Amino acid sequence: MKVFGIAGRSGMGKTTLLERLVSHYVQRGLRVSLIKHSHKAIEIDRPGKDSYRLREAGCQEVLLMGQGRWALMHELRGDDEPPLSYLLSRLQACDLALVEGFKAGDFPKLEVWRAAVGQPMLWPHWPGIVAVASDTPAPPGHTGCPWLDLADTGALADLALEKAATVV
Repeated sequence: MKVFGIAGRSGMGKTTLLERLVSHYVQRGLRVSLIKHSHKAIEIDRPGKDSYRLREAGCQEVLLMGQGRWALMHELRGDDEPPLSYLLSRLQACDLALVEGFKAGDFPKLEVWRAAVGQPMLWPHWPGIVAVASDTPAPPGHTGCPWLDLADTGALADLALEKAATVV
């Protein structure tokens, strides 16, 4: 399996880019998975549902199977967040695992940056950023990191596959 990340501050368009990349890869016949890391408390279950009630009762894991999909929910219950390597080991076999978040992780990633959002770039201060994708030309004097057109899905997809790290 190969792994490649999409990084950037909130509101930069990471998820929109990921939607395009996943569609592009699937059309090319690749099996793609995704790990999304959020610093917010997430809730993928709803109060009142059986799985929610059983998690609240103390289950460490609840696997929910339904027609067309299944989901495994794991409660940390105060434990540290697991490292990305552990989460990758939980995925089924795939050609490419895309990662949104884990900005500080030392694996190859593309930064999505839009000047209009008004936030500074992560590059060069965060590890692993191999290129920047933006909707504006590179700032004058920008060197040291390839600058790509955010609208060029094919070029971004090729870069991600070329730079992706192999995970065993």
